[in-house]
Amino acid sequence: MASIDGELLFIISVLLIGSFIQGVSGFGLGLISMSFLPLLLPLKDSTLLVLVSTAVISLKIVYKYRASIRWKAISYILLFAIIGRICSFFVLNEFGDLLIMKKLLGVILIGFVFFLFKKDAINPDSNIIKMKTFTAFIGFLGGMIGGVFAVGGPVFVIYLLLRFSEKIEYNVNLQTVFLLTNLFTIILHLLNGDFHHVLGIYVLIAIIPVLIGVQFGLHWFEKLPNHLIKKLASYIVLLAGLNLIFFT
Repeated sequence: MASIDGELLFIISVLLIGSFIQGVSGFGLGLISMSFLPLLLPLKDSTLLVLVSTAVISLKIVYKYRASIRWKAISYILLFAIIGRICSFFVLNEFGDLLIMKKLLGVILIGFVFFLFKKDAINPDSNIIKMKTFTAFIGFLGGMIGGVFAVGGPVFVIYLLLRFSEKIEYNVNLQTVFLLTNLFTIILHLLNGDFHHVLGIYVLIAIIPVLIGVQFGLHWFEKLPNHLIKKLASYIVLLAGLNLIFFT
């Protein structure tokens, strides 16, 4: 019993901290949680727990800022993100924990951060952002990584920070992509019977700390200026990339 209680306390603490960071920066729950949850849970269980928790957070944020959703701007990236999630479903079920893929992900994340830091200013009208091939690549990559490791957020963050200069638009459109792709993946795994009894209990328990964490995070999100949010998001991505390369 003590072991189970300690495990639950650990999971709740990780999700609480991760959801606070996601509330502040628009993402981070997956990065924080997937750095610790696999220490106790199988990779698939960790991924599914984080996907459900992220969907809960995204639903709250999307509802709050729904007037700022720009469907036309995110429809193309969303389409390819769904395609990536379909592919990730088979990868997660067939191969499970791919250490080499995690290190490759770390390299990709750090590359995106350097690209972002190199920009003198965030320019949503940049030509590369308007290229459909670039958008398709980002969508597929984010969908694939998110479905396997539940850490696809940074890929979408970099794109949407460049696409939207206003922080509310950035956040709600990011969360819309998260919500729809995560719900799609969750449905696939439900139909496949991957949500066992114990995982279902963890999911139900996780909802409360996740909602508490994101509420506090959103409070700070509304107070922080755009440039600080962009810096915070970039530093989280950088740390996550280094962690994946050197500590997995």
